[in-house]
Amino acid sequence: MNGSSAYDERFAKVCGYIGEHLGERLSVERLSQVANFSKFHFHRQFSSYAGISVSRYIQLMRLRRASERLVFEPHLQIIAIALEAGFENPESFSRAFKRAFGQTPSQFRSRPAWKPWAERYQFPVKERRESMDVKIVNFEETKVAALEHRGPPEQVNDSARLFIEWRKASKLSPKQTSKTFGIAYDDPDRAEPEAFRFDICGSVTAEVPANPQGVLNKVIPAGRCAVVRHLGSHDRIGESARYLYIEWLSASGEELRDFPLFFHYLNLKPETPEHELVTDIYLPLK
Repeated sequence: MNGSSAYDERFAKVCGYIGEHLGERLSVERLSQVANFSKFHFHRQFSSYAGISVSRYIQLMRLRRASERLVFEPHLQIIAIALEAGFENPESFSRAFKRAFGQTPSQFRSRPAWKPWAERYQFPVKERRESMDVKIVNFEETKVAALEHRGPPEQVNDSARLFIEWRKASKLSPKQTSKTFGIAYDDPDRAEPEAFRFDICGSVTAEVPANPQGVLNKVIPAGRCAVVRHLGSHDRIGESARYLYIEWLSASGEELRDFPLFFHYLNLKPETPEHELVTDIYLPLK
């Protein structure tokens, strides 16, 4: 590993540690030990790497987790979410939340503005380029209930909420026993926002009748696929997908089949902490 890669790896380790310990006190001394850097230089090194101070990064990560809980766990009281995020009272939580996202927690819960939310989490951290373990498997045909998201990538969470609503109401694809997929027709970094296409899917054994949410019957076809396992945040899943396309495919001699890349989410937030997320990425092959 060259010097630059080793440096990136150390900061990736710090960011991972922060994600795993958001509910704890995170001191500069401890974080500098994780990175094996001098505590006297750590602040400046982290700011140069991530474009933001370490204290602000930690607060934003806590606010991120809080914002997701506001939207996807509506039964939780805001005061409980505020305390978990490390704030002493709802007022200080509300002020920090509005500074970060332009909405109060109550406003975000009822009508989340995902675009400024997504922009807040675009840090100039470098991609990790280590090799990944790619396997070729035979995927079995899978019938799915699919909600077609069409529009800006940052609004996929709104579609996810709608799909969850259908899932709970219909009981045809229970989250606990069925599989959850995402079909990625477009690269979110390259598609025009309004033209971006992504299907949110759950496996089913029965036909999906007409429903208010607009969930449709679809099939993920059987066939050979290259599959790689992505660990951690879905925000960085594009790096693993690009590895399949750029690094692995060019060296493999394989050719692509006429079906989009798709994801199998083996677990999901909010039940699973972000750093424990596991996603298999499938690239269909001829």
